[in-house]
Amino acid sequence: MNDKDKKPVTIESIIEAVKSYQPDADFEMLERAYLVAKEGHQTQTRASGEPYINHPLNVAAILTELQLDDTTIAAALLHDVAEDTLFTIEEIQDMFGDEMALLIDGVTKIGKIPISLVKKKDPAKSKVDAERAKLKEEQTLETYRKMIIAMAKDIRVIMIKLADRLHNMRTLKFMRPEKQKRIAQETLEIYAPLANRLGISSIKWELEDLSLRYLEPEVYYNLVKNVVQKRKDRQIYITEAVRQIEEEFDDLDIHASISGRAKHFYSIYKKMKRDNKDIGEIYDLSAIRILVDDVKECYHVLGIIHSHWKPIPGRFKDYIAVPKSNGYRSLHTTVMVLGYPIEIQIRTYAMHQISEYGVAAHWKYKEAGKSVKTNSADQKMSWLHQMVQLQHEIKDPKEYLEALKIDIFSDEIFVFTPAGDLLNLPQGSNPIDFAYRIHSQVGHHCVGAKVNGKMVPLEYKLHTGDYVEIITNRSNNGPSQDWLNIVASSDTRAKIRSWFKRENREENIQHGQQLINDELKKLGYIPKELLKENRLAKIAEQMNIGTEEDLLAQVGYNSAHLNGVIAKLIEMRKKELAENTPPDISEMLKEIKIPAQNVNAKNDSGILVEGESGFVVRLAKCCNPIPGDEISGYITRGRGVSVHRVDCPNILKGAELDRMIEVSWANSKENVYVVEIEIVCNDKSGALTEILAIPATLQLNIHSVHASPNKSNKTSTIRLGIEVRNSDDVSRIMTQMRRVKDVYSVTRPITPSGD
Repeated sequence: MNDKDKKPVTIESIIEAVKSYQPDADFEMLERAYLVAKEGHQTQTRASGEPYINHPLNVAAILTELQLDDTTIAAALLHDVAEDTLFTIEEIQDMFGDEMALLIDGVTKIGKIPISLVKKKDPAKSKVDAERAKLKEEQTLETYRKMIIAMAKDIRVIMIKLADRLHNMRTLKFMRPEKQKRIAQETLEIYAPLANRLGISSIKWELEDLSLRYLEPEVYYNLVKNVVQKRKDRQIYITEAVRQIEEEFDDLDIHASISGRAKHFYSIYKKMKRDNKDIGEIYDLSAIRILVDDVKECYHVLGIIHSHWKPIPGRFKDYIAVPKSNGYRSLHTTVMVLGYPIEIQIRTYAMHQISEYGVAAHWKYKEAGKSVKTNSADQKMSWLHQMVQLQHEIKDPKEYLEALKIDIFSDEIFVFTPAGDLLNLPQGSNPIDFAYRIHSQVGHHCVGAKVNGKMVPLEYKLHTGDYVEIITNRSNNGPSQDWLNIVASSDTRAKIRSWFKRENREENIQHGQQLINDELKKLGYIPKELLKENRLAKIAEQMNIGTEEDLLAQVGYNSAHLNGVIAKLIEMRKKELAENTPPDISEMLKEIKIPAQNVNAKNDSGILVEGESGFVVRLAKCCNPIPGDEISGYITRGRGVSVHRVDCPNILKGAELDRMIEVSWANSKENVYVVEIEIVCNDKSGALTEILAIPATLQLNIHSVHASPNKSNKTSTIRLGIEVRNSDDVSRIMTQMRRVKDVYSVTRPITPSGD
C-alpha cells in the first residue's frame, strides 16, 4: 500500500466513512477533535515535510477501515496532542470526557519516554552516549510492559497504537536508514505478532511486508518483481478454477462469494526460508477464498471442492473445529488445478470479518459514543489477562519481554483434556505446562502424565491433537526446582516460582542470608562491613525486587541473583572507600593506555574505561560479555582491564577493591562479539540440524560448535559460539531455540575458571 496512490485523507472523508457503519455517531465530537488536533499541531511538520496533522488523520482513517466507534476515531485524531503539544490530558478530559482522556492517556503512556539525559559539555561524550543507549533499551523494554497494561484497561488503546505504527511504517522512507531498520525490526518482532494475536490480519500482513521492505530491500524488490510475473502466468489457472466453482455452485443453487487472493510477500519469504526454496519452487502464490452463510455450508462446499479436484494429502486444516487462539476460523485445503496446486479457503461471512478485523469485529455500537464488547471477545482475550497477571511475578523488563515473545508471539499447539476440552499452549510445552494451565494445584501435585493413553516422562514435548491426562498425588510436597528448566510457558514458570516463594519464604530468607555471608567470606570480606547501612534494601530497590526480605528470599530459593548482589555490595564498599581515601589509579591507567598513534579500529574493543577509549581491554572468556550486558572492570597486572558480566563470580575472586574500575559499552555498532550458548536437547537425529539452522535465519554466523551426548538420559549438550552485535541478538536466537520442540533448556553459561 502506498500513500501517494490514495486520495488525501480529510476530516470530511473520515466522517463519511464513520457514517457508513455508525450512522448515529457523534459527528460534532469528531469535528471538534479534528480542530483541537489541527490547532495543537499547526506549527509542526513530519520528516517528509508535510503538515503533522496528516498523521493523526491517516491513523483515524485506518481505524475507520476496522469500523471502530466514534470515540476511538476521535481519540486517534488527538492521540499525539497530549504528548507533542501544549494541550494536557486534563484539558482533553474537560473538553471530551473521561473515556476519551483514558484512551489518549493510554496511548501517550505507551510511547512516552519518562527520563531524558540532557546533553552536557562532558569530555567523556562517548560515556554519555553509552548511558543513553542503555537507558533507551530500558525504556523500550518498559514500553512493552506498559503496552500490555494499557491493553487490559481498554483494548482500543493498542488498536490506536497499531494504526499509528502502520502509518509510520507507510512513511518510513523519510527516516534515516539506520532508524528505518530499527523501527522495522521492532515492528516485525512486536507489533506484527501483536496484530496477529488480536486477529487483525489486515494490519498484520501490511506491517510484515513493510518491515521486510526495509530489513531486506534487495530480497523484497526481487520478490515483488518475480511474484508479479508469476501471478500473471498463473492468473489463467485461478480464473479457470473460479469459473468452474461458480458453475458448480449455480447448478447446486449455492450462494457464495468467490475471489482470488494473492499471498503476501513476507508469507512467501518465510516459506522460501523455511523450506530452503527459491521463488521458482513456490507454487501456491495465490489462493481462492469462498465465503458462505453458515458453518454447514462450509463443509458442504469442502465436499464439492474435493469431489471436483484432487486434494493434496497433508494440506487440509480445519480451523473451524479447532480455531486459532486469536479467533481465526476457516477451512484450508490445497487441490490440483490443471496440474498446479491452489489453496482454497472456505469460511462464513462472519468468520471473514473476524479474520480481517480480529478483536475489532467484536465491537458493537449500541448508542452514540458507547462501545460494548461481546462475551466471546472477552474469552478470546484471556491470554491478555494472563500476561497482566504475569507482570506482577516478573519484575525485570527484559525477562518480561522474553515471556511475551514465548507466550504471546510464538506458535501454539492445541491439546485435549480427558473431558474433550481444547487448550492452547506455547509450542514446546510439556505435561507440566498442561497441568498448570488446568489449575495451579494440579500442577503442584503432578507426578506423572499419560499422552494418548500412554505414560510419558514429564519433559515430553506435546503436539497438536494430543489427549493429555495428568496423574496427581496429594501427598506430593510440591513442584521440583528442576521443572523451571524444562517448562515452556512463562506463566507456568511464574506459578512454580510463586510456590517456592510462598511455601518456603522464611527458610529461603535464612538461606539467602547464609549464601551472601558465605560468598563474602570466601572472597575475603567481612559480611558485617559490607552489609551495614541497609545496603541490601537499597540493592532490592535498584533491582526492582521490593524489600530486603524479598531479595533474600529470591537469592535463597534460586541463587541466580547472588553474584549480582555481591558485585553491587563490593561496588558500594569501593565507592565508600574512594570517598574517604581516593585510590590513585592514574599510574595503573597509564600502564594500559594505548599510544594514540597505535589506536585504530582493529584494537577498538567497544569498551570505555572511566568514560574514555584507547585502553588495553580484554573481554573475559569465562562469561563472554556483549553490549547490553551489565559489566564490571578489573585492572589486572600486565594484561590490561579484564571486563566481566556483573553476575560473573570470577571477577569477585580475590578482587582488590582499588583495582575495580568503572567500564561501559561504547555506542558502537560495528563490533562483533562471540557469545557462547548452551543448549540441552533430546539426543535424536535431526535435532542438531534444526538448531544449527536458526542462526542462519537470523543472519548470524556460527563461530564454533561442540556437542556431547549423555547416554544415561538420552540428551545432548550443545555449545554454540555465535557472532553477535549485542544482547538483542542473543535474546532473539535464544527465544527461537527455545521454540524447537526437542530443546529442553537454553542458557548462557559461565565457566568456573576465570580468563
